[in-house]
Amino acid sequence: MSAPSTHEITQLLLAWNGGDQMALDKLVPLVQTELRRLARTYMSRERANHTLQTTALINEAYVRLIDAQKVQWQNRAHFYGIAAQVMRRVLVDLARTRNYRKRGGGDYRVSFEEALAVCQPDEPNVMEVDEALNELARVDERKARVVEMRFFGGLTEKEIAVALSISPETARRDWRLAKSWLLRHLSQKVR
Repeated sequence: MSAPSTHEITQLLLAWNGGDQMALDKLVPLVQTELRRLARTYMSRERANHTLQTTALINEAYVRLIDAQKVQWQNRAHFYGIAAQVMRRVLVDLARTRNYRKRGGGDYRVSFEEALAVCQPDEPNVMEVDEALNELARVDERKARVVEMRFFGGLTEKEIAVALSISPETARRDWRLAKSWLLRHLSQKVR
């Protein structure tokens, strides 16, 4: 089976927007390979004994994407950008729940030194990256979206440009600046 065309996926997304449930049934198998690749990329950045498997992440993303009735899908890049955001939210929600339970169900404050003792400074965890992205979004929302689509969604600069209605050069520049900002921000947290 050949890879689905961007046009084909976009047409199915637009038909789904219009209420055509058959379009959703046709869309799911076409996007499954790319969603699986995104999920594998996400899961490769997680700890080795993570309780969530790639298939479970995809399933949870599907449930949330299908329930996203208010989204007006624009095209393939927009869909994968939202899918990347949804997968990020699933992992962050799971990490928060795990940390909540690990701390006896309530908030527990630790000193900075204690936090450093348990974190791996060269590999920020999903919650640290999420916090850094949220901070970046407060400074520059578009750059945060570019990072999300590129890093988590695996979209190309051209696809990001289409999804955000910006030029590919702007997407490239935003990616470089945001990546630099995040690296600096995350390295400062470790010190």
